[in-house]
Amino acid sequence: MPTAVEDRDKTEENLSEKFHRLQPNLNQPTVDDEQFQLAAAYVSDAQYNRNIQFETSPQAIRFYKLYNHWSTQGITYFFILVDLFLGLFEDPAVYLLPIWVTSTVEFICLLMFTVRLFHFAKITPTKVFWRDAKNICVIVSISLTMMDMIVYLTLRETGYFAVRWSRVLRPLFCVNFTESRQLRRAFRNIRNTLPEITYVFVLFMFSVAVFSLMALKLFAKRKLTTVEGAPYFSNYLDIFFNLYVLVTTANSPDVMMPAYENEVRKLVYMKHRKMIEAFNLLKITNGTEFVVPDSHWRQLVKLVAPEIPSSHRELLWRVSDDEQKGFVGRESFIRLADLLNIQVVQMKERTHPLEKCMPNMYNSTVSQFIRRIVKHQGFRYTYDVIIVINAIFIGGDEANPLISKAEWVFLTLYIIEILLKLFAYEPRAFFAKSQFWNWFDSLIIVAALLGTIVNTTLKSSGGYSSQQVLDIVFILRVLRLIRIIDSFQRFRVLLNTLVNLIPTMLTYAGLVVVVYYIFAIIGMEAFKGRIQFYGANSSDPAAKYCGNPALKGSQFAALKYCRNNFNNIVSAIILLIELTVVNQWHVIAAGFVKVTHLTARIFFVIFHIMVVIILINIFIAFVLEAFFVEHSLARSAVETAVEKKIQELGMGDCVDHSTGNLVEVMETNENDLGNTDDSDLKSKLRFKIASIRYKTVDALLQHMFEEELKPEDEIPTLEEIDNLSPDDYLPKQPTFDSIA
Repeated sequence: MPTAVEDRDKTEENLSEKFHRLQPNLNQPTVDDEQFQLAAAYVSDAQYNRNIQFETSPQAIRFYKLYNHWSTQGITYFFILVDLFLGLFEDPAVYLLPIWVTSTVEFICLLMFTVRLFHFAKITPTKVFWRDAKNICVIVSISLTMMDMIVYLTLRETGYFAVRWSRVLRPLFCVNFTESRQLRRAFRNIRNTLPEITYVFVLFMFSVAVFSLMALKLFAKRKLTTVEGAPYFSNYLDIFFNLYVLVTTANSPDVMMPAYENEVRKLVYMKHRKMIEAFNLLKITNGTEFVVPDSHWRQLVKLVAPEIPSSHRELLWRVSDDEQKGFVGRESFIRLADLLNIQVVQMKERTHPLEKCMPNMYNSTVSQFIRRIVKHQGFRYTYDVIIVINAIFIGGDEANPLISKAEWVFLTLYIIEILLKLFAYEPRAFFAKSQFWNWFDSLIIVAALLGTIVNTTLKSSGGYSSQQVLDIVFILRVLRLIRIIDSFQRFRVLLNTLVNLIPTMLTYAGLVVVVYYIFAIIGMEAFKGRIQFYGANSSDPAAKYCGNPALKGSQFAALKYCRNNFNNIVSAIILLIELTVVNQWHVIAAGFVKVTHLTARIFFVIFHIMVVIILINIFIAFVLEAFFVEHSLARSAVETAVEKKIQELGMGDCVDHSTGNLVEVMETNENDLGNTDDSDLKSKLRFKIASIRYKTVDALLQHMFEEELKPEDEIPTLEEIDNLSPDDYLPKQPTFDSIA
């Protein structure tokens, strides 16, 4: 009996045979396996926007493939996280472990980082490796950490005071390994943005300095005091800090985007160059032009994306070779990286179980009429109205018998909706793992039904408070209202933008974590043990002033801010989050100044500048740019070509248009082709584009810049691209000096 794998192979052969056509006889020189492996590496880099220069020897390519494998990358991330989480178990610790345990774990992490760096050195040209600042940074960080560990352990064993200063270097491993290129890109964006922000920031600081000097002359001799009785506006540094607290500045978000676009343009150049290098490896001569024949193209795609089925591969070939010549030119070949990134769902039409069991009933006139109604937009709009009416009842008094009984009516209507949809649509397709809203609706309705039954039962039994169950029921009813958001175009745009922003938000979240970690370690070393929290109900007299007499009568102690301390990394990060929100941050800073020294203000001001003024404004700029891109850029030309080819083949199924339902663009690769006969392939096989996972802000901006590139444009070499500066490939940005 044939196995499932054999069935799939046979199916793919049938699909390939179905799509196959006679090819013109081309003079095809032999391309060896090494050339295919190198071309596949170039295409894979272009597909995933990797801008790594690597050696082209067969051994280096094998090492490079292993270097980019998900398992080796996962191991690297694992040890980076372990290294960062050591802060939980080191003094000052959330849970203190013996020093030999944390030191051993950190040594193992450093060893793994060294192996990873050595692996990278094996695949990178020597000159490129030593010219790369991130490699030098990793080497220096490992060396300094090892040196600090040895010195720290020696001093501890001999009874001397020691500080683990190298812990601030741990986030650098997270940033400087190749896997973190998005995080490095975010840091470079900030670095490139700073010159423009500096003009605004210096002007702001100059204004504060001038007004501080004026305040000193006006108020210094008036002997003003705070509510605590401390001198107020009595010296220049105090005045400067107080005025800084009173004002905020919003650097223009627009200055960030040229820096970001520089990065995107460089990625576009690198992507095109690697695709050109792959083309040059596989090209043959056809008359007066160079082309890649379909045999080379197919073998390449199998190497780059072995997971995609044969029918999907044939569809991509049809898009690339639109005129059915049997080969593709350079321009069409370059599009391959984008084609591989488009999420194409491949589906097989299934017969409804009721049609199999009761074909006469299911195909009757009444049944067809019901199915047409359910699939009509009016059916959805009707239930949207029902949801709105339900919302009005939810806002009413639950004690009212009319409102209480009405909920059963709404639940009955929702259950009828689900049953009708299951009648109209094939159940396995309706409950596919990708059908988010179908699952959402069904789970919410079933949970609300069970909750309502439990709530009613508890009420009727008496003598038991069912308020918690009732609260859960209310929450489930309100969640049902979320479904109506998808019915409005404007809401869908917002949701699409939020989905597109998730990868970028995660990148900037990682950047913030790195900054937080560094400041948390510095804060722990500088302020640990200075402020103590004794518990909310502590009777200890020291609890009134956070265990430090310097805080007696202070606003910090009066507001009960004793939890805001640097006694472990968790408390430190929570405190930094509070500082980011800028709620009473000056009071917190004043508290630490009282228990240490006036220079402690420097720590809090630098954190405020880096995180609140710079990072937050740049993130806002990116959000604004994301909305601009979402509104201004339509589907890419490559996606349009795929969609057009699907329609030409008569194999379209609910193809996702730019104005389509969010459910349609959240589709993922839900395939279950089974055995498909060639005779009815066209009626059984369907394709659908689900490109939301591909249409990130990075990708959209790349499409925008790619449209500016013409086929005849000369693309710099890989080495030239790696050495490009923003001035080399971008028009000169206007500066303050250039504005007349």
